[in-house]
Amino acid sequence: MSKPIQHIAVMRLSAMGDVAMTVPVLRAFAGQNPEVKITVISRPFFKPFFEGIPNVSFFVFDEKKRHKGFLGLLRLFQDLKELNIDAFADLHNVLRSKVVRTLFALSGKKTAFVDKGRAEKAALTRSENKIFKPLPTMFERHGKVFEQLGFSIDLSNPTFPQKAILDTEIISLTGEIPIAIGTKWIGIAPFAQYDSKVYPLDLMQEVIDKLAKNKEYKILLFGGGKKEIELLDSLSKDKENVVNIAGKINFKQELKLISNLDVMLSMDSGNAHIAAMLGVKVITLWGATHPFAGFLPFNQPFENALIANRNLFPKLPTSVYGNKKVAGYESAMRTIAVEKIVSKIQEQLA
Repeated sequence: MSKPIQHIAVMRLSAMGDVAMTVPVLRAFAGQNPEVKITVISRPFFKPFFEGIPNVSFFVFDEKKRHKGFLGLLRLFQDLKELNIDAFADLHNVLRSKVVRTLFALSGKKTAFVDKGRAEKAALTRSENKIFKPLPTMFERHGKVFEQLGFSIDLSNPTFPQKAILDTEIISLTGEIPIAIGTKWIGIAPFAQYDSKVYPLDLMQEVIDKLAKNKEYKILLFGGGKKEIELLDSLSKDKENVVNIAGKINFKQELKLISNLDVMLSMDSGNAHIAAMLGVKVITLWGATHPFAGFLPFNQPFENALIANRNLFPKLPTSVYGNKKVAGYESAMRTIAVEKIVSKIQEQLA
């Protein structure tokens, strides 16, 4: 009889939103299986995501030096072996994670990997003979990986971390603390990796202008990189209750700030998943992509996903990730009305 699994290595590299989507699943797993230890393997930048989850430790994947290339993956396997791993959960299922997974399997350890549903997603996004139906969420897909290892995870009653205590550096930026009487904090993250997922900035300016008229709202703008910071500066110009956060605090502080929001408005992007993993209400805007592909932020109602008009743009969704451009579809997101976004935010704050 094989010994029970007491220590699982979980690997997920990739983009910020993808890693953030593992957090609610691991938090649920940790709460429901307190006797099992988890070691998360990911890029060092993402370590703050997993802090505070019981029995979860973080192992830094050093892609530039120690774990670079095939020999680096052999070193990664050796490094992990020293931690007395009993099973390997591959939540990425790409070449690098497959190599490490195979090494664990060859050493007699139990392994499992995520089914990304590539064929189903191709059918959802193709132009002809589109099969337009909701696919399993990434959270369900991740849960099935742990089922393969003999564990069931119930995601129906999630728990979230408490709102973080804000340090003086953050408060000096926001000008107040969120418990100030009558103040509601709205986060807006207007960018995404691909242009086809970004709501037109002239319309986003209208959204911000309308919200800023209510002096009981504090609007905090999120982004990164020089170009985005400049654009956010222009969106917040001459409005005392609109603050550009980008580039002014570190990532860990940003997570603390997001945990204190009353609502986050985001594209189909990493910020949506970060806010959701922290238990914040999230409203998402969808252009070339669609929540049916399984990327609706965790524990958010479908009604909070505002989607471009498929009657006018019937080929939507044209892509799973937004990386494919379709001629004539550049203005699809303009069919999401400014008034609809503003009223949806107000509804969440009521």
